[in-house]
Amino acid sequence: MPSTRGVNQVSATSWQTPGSRLWFLLAYLLFTNTQAQDNPVPGATAGDATRGRAIVANRQLGLCLLCHTAPIPEEQFQGNLAPDLAGIGDRYTAAQLRQRIADSSQLNPHTIMPSYFRTDGLTRVAPSHKGKPILTAQQIEDVVAYLQTLRSK
Repeated sequence: MPSTRGVNQVSATSWQTPGSRLWFLLAYLLFTNTQAQDNPVPGATAGDATRGRAIVANRQLGLCLLCHTAPIPEEQFQGNLAPDLAGIGDRYTAAQLRQRIADSSQLNPHTIMPSYFRTDGLTRVAPSHKGKPILTAQQIEDVVAYLQTLRSK
């Protein structure tokens, strides 16, 4: 028995095959990440890697080393709950790092990483911190600048 599917139906739905959906998703991610790569967080200038390293190492401000390991040998007792930051500049663009720091829950709603810049829709926030980001826009840009220097040898 001949197929009842017309040519238009096949071409209109061909993007819905698993392989085609994957290519569509990859193209979308590449396009959106390259569009945002050079756009710092509003209110910030280009980041400073030296200041960013200090923020990552600071156990009162960013608390990055609570969960991450970083190539900061003078800091002991680094975390192992989250990815190692060594070589992260090779794995992610500035835009991807910025998004993960500012609000990683956009990428993974179940993440344990705090949203360092988002202030709305959060739960269990101390009244003194309500409406205030953990890091300023400039601090996020500084951390992104530092993380971009972490390259594989």
